[in-house]
Amino acid sequence: MPKLSSNLGQLLNQNLTGIFYFACGMFLFSAVDAIAKILTDSFHPIQVAWSRQLGLLLGIFIMLIFKGVAILQTNHLWLQISRGFLAGISALVFIIAISVIPIADAVAVSFVAPFFVTILGAVVLGEYVGARRWTAIFIGFLACLVIIRPGLTVFQPTVLLVVLAAFAFACRQILSRILSNSDNTMTTVAYTGLTASLLLSIPLPFVWRSPVWGNEILLLVALATLAALAEIMVIKALELAQAVVLAPVHYTLLIWGTIYGWFVFGQLPDAWTWFGSTIIFATGIYIVWREWVGKQAKPVQPS
Repeated sequence: MPKLSSNLGQLLNQNLTGIFYFACGMFLFSAVDAIAKILTDSFHPIQVAWSRQLGLLLGIFIMLIFKGVAILQTNHLWLQISRGFLAGISALVFIIAISVIPIADAVAVSFVAPFFVTILGAVVLGEYVGARRWTAIFIGFLACLVIIRPGLTVFQPTVLLVVLAAFAFACRQILSRILSNSDNTMTTVAYTGLTASLLLSIPLPFVWRSPVWGNEILLLVALATLAALAEIMVIKALELAQAVVLAPVHYTLLIWGTIYGWFVFGQLPDAWTWFGSTIIFATGIYIVWREWVGKQAKPVQPS
């Protein structure tokens, strides 16, 4: 009995520590989004997206120096490269989107990503999705339409890029599930950073503008550094706690995005955006919970 209590206490501590790291990662990612939005006033989104990768790329090079190229060994090279390609595309289109629309609105729409993950899990991986989760997905997408409001004067076509970014992110998650059976996390992180950086480097010479004053350099350094720190925080969190425990914390992005949008850009979501965001949050949490219940059931029960 004491041993059981000790194990439960250790699990609780790991989960709490994981939640702390994940929350810090979400806070930092929101800061990165705010800095990226500021930088798009002066730099092309491709250069901003490329700069965002620099901190992670430096970390990968350091990791290669100390651990060697053994961390690049994989049996699924093209899947790793595809994941990196998707990472570069999703980062770029999201930055293009937030250069036009408020950060909080973009973050709210991006929360459709878990719905895409569930759909792709069913189609690509053959995972069972019951009527309850399909209903939740349908309601979640309706809530997304409430935020986007196509056909009305408030509609911003650019917001559709956020949907594209969310879909690319979901595809990355599916590839992560496949790769997790054979490759370790560091291998996947290395290939993602290297591929995304290479992809964004191809068009970079055509849009490059050298920073000409101090604040620009400071912002670019902060962008790369905070993005790398955020990635590290999330990786560490996933090592300590289950994804189902961390999933609700992901939605704090909306809180931080709203705060940054208000203080830095003077932008606040309207009532319809809050309404749609609340529904997306509720349905997203429900889907994560049902997936966890399904995995715990022996045999798997309909969800």
